[in-house]
Amino acid sequence: MNTPRARWIPWLLLALVALALAFGVVRALGKRQAQQSAASAAAQALQQAPVYELSEQDVVPVQHVSLSRSVAVSGSLKAVQTAAVKARVAGEVRGLNKREGDTVRAGEVLARIDSTEAQARVRQASQQAQAAQSQVSIARRTLENNQALVRQGFISSTALETSTANLAGAEANHQAALSALDIARKALDDTTLRAPLAGLVSARLVQNGERVGVDARLLDIVDLSAFELEAALAPADAAAVAPGQQVSLSVEGLTQPVSAAVARINPSVQAGSRSVLVYLKVPAAPGMRQGLFAQGQIVTGQLQADAAPLSVVRNDKPQPYVQLLRDGVVRHQTVQIDNQGLLGREPMVALQGIPAGTVLLRAQAGLIRDGTAVRLTAEPPGGTDAAAVNGAPQTSTPAASGTTTP
Repeated sequence: MNTPRARWIPWLLLALVALALAFGVVRALGKRQAQQSAASAAAQALQQAPVYELSEQDVVPVQHVSLSRSVAVSGSLKAVQTAAVKARVAGEVRGLNKREGDTVRAGEVLARIDSTEAQARVRQASQQAQAAQSQVSIARRTLENNQALVRQGFISSTALETSTANLAGAEANHQAALSALDIARKALDDTTLRAPLAGLVSARLVQNGERVGVDARLLDIVDLSAFELEAALAPADAAAVAPGQQVSLSVEGLTQPVSAAVARINPSVQAGSRSVLVYLKVPAAPGMRQGLFAQGQIVTGQLQADAAPLSVVRNDKPQPYVQLLRDGVVRHQTVQIDNQGLLGREPMVALQGIPAGTVLLRAQAGLIRDGTAVRLTAEPPGGTDAAAVNGAPQTSTPAASGTTTP
């Protein structure tokens, strides 16, 4: 028999199920509405162009300054005086004790070539000269006797002429023998190899006991007391260069710049490259070696112009251009880089049509699309290191060194 309590239990369960279904439907609708709101916000954020944040280190203003007009030069240093010690006679090398880096004096004996054959040729030539001298003496006595006989009428004048010719031939043979003796002595003297100049040995090409031929190189000597740099310039650049102009060179391996000067200019243009060779006189400095690479600027005059560092000019388009800030927006503007100069030691370029005070983006800011909005932010004292210490985030974008905000 059903009681009243048993009758309302099914209705209670049905109500609970309905209430659970209603709660699930409300929750699903709320979640869907939240997703739609998030998607709408993301779409709006994508439609808004990002604003790049650049630090003061990423920009530089155009300045009206006095620039030193200059021409860039580069090349390898060469010692003004170098020499190659070569064998002047063939033979076996002996007494070669100098090695790379050793000091030599002018006229110092560096090595010898085996002189056995040379000494024998000197003795042979000397004996031949003595024999020729004996023939001259015999011919002279014969001539003197024939002259006396001619005066006495015992022989004809024809015999006297023959004696005279014999004496002349004997004297010629004697002179030829003396010349051969001089050649033999010169060959003997050439077996001793001496240093043609004072300096340092830069290369040793043979060892003792090796047999070398005539003109074989044994040693290379370099005098490090004076250097020269040969630079190839375009004809347009060479037109402004003159002897005596000063040059500041940065030499590979040296911490301090080296002052040099234009010594001379080649009057002819090189056939292949169509370049003009300019020779710089470079004084010696501690640590300077032949072959070190050097580069610098020849100062050719002064220029007053609105200029900026050469590094702000970009070349990833058909024409050079700069990135400038105008009303908080990045703009690309093409420029001419014909007039360049130095401000101190920094290369600068005169920018026509861009007035002084215009803010340009440095190369470190990277490429930013034309029309992109940017905002300059002041860096805290101490730069990025101080920001990291104070807990400020350090983020970057592919196009700038700062951050972007939607």
